Amino acid sequence: MTTTSSSASLLGRLLNGATTLSRVAIWVAGGLTLLSALYITADVICRKVFNFPLGGSDELSGYAFAISISWALSFATLERANIRIDAIYQLLPDRFAAFLDWLSLVVLAVFIVFLTRYAAQVAGMSWDNQSAANTLLGTPLWIPQLLWVLGFIWLCVVLALMLIRASLALVTGDIQTVRAICGIRTSKEEASEEAEAGKRIVQMERES
Repeated sequence: MTTTSSSASLLGRLLNGATTLSRVAIWVAGGLTLLSALYITADVICRKVFNFPLGGSDELSGYAFAISISWALSFATLERANIRIDAIYQLLPDRFAAFLDWLSLVVLAVFIVFLTRYAAQVAGMSWDNQSAANTLLGTPLWIPQLLWVLGFIWLCVVLALMLIRASLALVTGDIQTVRAICGIRTSKEEASEEAEAGKRIVQMERES
């Protein structure tokens, strides 16, 4: 029992650390998307007003979007923001529902591993062939593809931690922990999150 508790505690700390890093990653990804939007805006203004396009906005925004998505997936997974159909799920016994939660995490992990492997192969081929974008910028494709793949690799790490912790909780009968890691978000949880977001907005308005 002591070994199980210590393992659960260690995994909990690792998951907390992964959540912190994923939160940083999603802020960086959001910043990258914002910079992309600003660059597109500047390109449009320069083209319309000064008849001098900056160029490359469509290419760079595509890279930014792909990289941002891959790095944002880990935080979305930790926050259980993925969409799942719960029409029948709500009627199931707790233990069976927890098993389905764990199974859904396994299926997601397997899919992401295959996706990451394919993405790595694409980046590897671009490196081997020294492929460059067929654009004015001529960007070496392995650079944005590497950043894209690293986001998927980090997602694999996060999923591995979640799966190990959820498996330990499932074996020990800790149904609440299984649901907290990979279960469907309840309406109460969503309402609480919205309430906290509202409080932060009100506090920011008062401070300003």
